[in-house]
Amino acid sequence: MNRVQEVRTYLRSRRRGSAGLADRYVAVFGIAMIVAVAGQPVSGVLAGLAAPVDPARVGAGAALLAVAVAGFLAAARMAGPLFVAPADASWLLLTPLHRRSLLSRTARMLGLVALVAGLLLGVALLAVLGAPDQLVWRVLGALVLGVSATVGGMALAVLGQSSQTWQFWLAATVAALLVVAVVAVSGQLRTVLAVAAGAPLTAVAAAVAGAVAVSAMLAGRAWMSLDRIPSRDLVTASTRAGHVADATVGLDPSVFTWIAEDTHWRSRTLVSRRWPKPPAPPALAWTEWVRVARRPGRLAVIAAAAPLPAVLVQAGASPAAFGFAVLGGALAVAATAVSGARRDADNPALARLMGVGLRPGLAARAALPALLSGAWAAAALALNVPDGGAVMWWVFGPLMAPALAAGALRMARRRPIDHSLPVIETGAGAVPTGVLLWAVAGADLAALGCLPALTALTSPSADLGPYLLAQGVTGVAVLLGYLWRARAAKG
Repeated sequence: MNRVQEVRTYLRSRRRGSAGLADRYVAVFGIAMIVAVAGQPVSGVLAGLAAPVDPARVGAGAALLAVAVAGFLAAARMAGPLFVAPADASWLLLTPLHRRSLLSRTARMLGLVALVAGLLLGVALLAVLGAPDQLVWRVLGALVLGVSATVGGMALAVLGQSSQTWQFWLAATVAALLVVAVVAVSGQLRTVLAVAAGAPLTAVAAAVAGAVAVSAMLAGRAWMSLDRIPSRDLVTASTRAGHVADATVGLDPSVFTWIAEDTHWRSRTLVSRRWPKPPAPPALAWTEWVRVARRPGRLAVIAAAAPLPAVLVQAGASPAAFGFAVLGGALAVAATAVSGARRDADNPALARLMGVGLRPGLAARAALPALLSGAWAAAALALNVPDGGAVMWWVFGPLMAPALAAGALRMARRRPIDHSLPVIETGAGAVPTGVLLWAVAGADLAALGCLPALTALTSPSADLGPYLLAQGVTGVAVLLGYLWRARAAKG
């Protein structure tokens, strides 16, 4: 016991002392500057919400809020969410030190993240329900409700890290939110949402008080459960957080992809099966098909995300926003099936041992992302037909698929960020050229190849024939051009 006290005394002596007067002054001055800079735009946005909203858009807005909260809970669950520094996980986590004091810093950081997310959620809630009267009190109520939801959700994720029972309740909460989103889109909750939008302040105060009580209860239980979190889970989350921190400091976002892949496959036992015997180029891409087939959960998430662009339109988004939502979603779907091309670009020597040329190999690897992205885009377009359109809008999906596959392959094979490139000074601040070029690589190719479809979606027309023909030619031309210009190096 004396040794434990000695270790604690040593650690306290090495920690940073309490904040002095200068530190407090800097903190208060920074907060005041943030309030002064952001106060005017935020107040303008809130003042614009002081009006009833369109009842036809309330259901779609509520569905998007439910999906956002479900995504927040899912992200917290995947992140851990509690972790410590890798050095502390290696040396201090398994010692007799007080576990709660070791995790308290991360717990406070998670509370800050939940606070910021809750404020954004509160503003979004006010935008969905509107504020027909008493703007100040309704704004305060919406912000408190949002913070209570995110703090309670983060506490539930921490409880799930310490207990399988709470893990079940966390998964059940995410599933319930997705069910609420589906029901809200269908219009079944229109009456309930209309009543909530025009609820008197006494009812709003009661709802806020109940949400604060539940959130405080979950936060208290989560704080008490810090001593019961298994060390194995904390070590895993800490290792993953260390890799993410290294990638962030090194400004190498491509590392995040490998972190996600390694985290998924590390805890799974794979069964070896005999492969079929296709010709050489399709055989090279067969691993990608197997990888996708072994992750049915990802396919389910991809299929469930197809209605989101149509929900955006129901919530009041413009046709241009719908078009870019379809393009961005389809490109993201295509990017989930190009890990083989990414691995070949990272290790070209191993790719050469396969005995398949670069262009035939890329052509074979383009089949799966084209299939997935084309099917997703067709489903997203079929669920929302612009005014004056026809039932053939979904045909744009397969015609966009080649360009989307080319963009995904370019994203997978792009070089690391070149930080030696110059920095461009703009009115909004300095823009690093290397980061900008890395970010647009792949997206520019997909946007160029899908330009006819984007034009048709942003300005709907009854005659889709010319647009369909142009999209078919442009999509194939972009893919062929990318394969023709492909080189052994990344890019």
